[in-house]
Amino acid sequence: MGKATLVIANKNYSSWSLRPFMAMAMADIDFDEKFIRFGEPRFGRAVRKISKAGQVPVLLHNGLTIWDSLAIMEYLAETWPDRNLWPKNKAARALARSACAEMHTGFKSLRDVCPMNLRRPQRAVAMNAAILADVARLEALWRQCRKAHGKGGPFLFGKFGIADAMFTPVVTRLETFDIKVAEDTQHYINAVLATPAFHEWKAAALKEKWIVAEDEVD
Repeated sequence: MGKATLVIANKNYSSWSLRPFMAMAMADIDFDEKFIRFGEPRFGRAVRKISKAGQVPVLLHNGLTIWDSLAIMEYLAETWPDRNLWPKNKAARALARSACAEMHTGFKSLRDVCPMNLRRPQRAVAMNAAILADVARLEALWRQCRKAHGKGGPFLFGKFGIADAMFTPVVTRLETFDIKVAEDTQHYINAVLATPAFHEWKAAALKEKWIVAEDEVD
């Protein structure tokens, strides 16, 4: 099969890097990490030597270069089908893919105002109508997934999968910015934050000393 390498940036800030890491770690896929730090003058040049897109994450495996977190996780699901990163049920799989695509392109107000920053002390910021609408949509979507296909575990489709990996960064935002949510939403947040993969990632993030000013909102 060959060992994969996941190219990532700062664990404290890089929400896109966190997604495939969560999928691979929770699925027990063996991989190495290659770290390229945000903020250093050569960041773009270093990443473009690996992927012309010039962004992380990037997956290197068996001579292939795969970029973009969702494309990487689709590749993981195809390459390690026994890990069941997508739900087996067709209807569940369709909903999971739709939810992932919505996360990939949506929730812009929440993401802009509340960037991922795992070192930030937990405290609230002023919420506007657009952020509150994003949070309400998140809760409704997660509730839809859990109600339809969440039996058998605490995650969106029971077992941890790609959908949960895609939503992990926004889960951290809800916690970091102390955003009030319904009880069932909080149960899901707690389940994601309790995973061993997230514990490993956050422990490494908290050891980082580098500052990215644009993600330090206060």
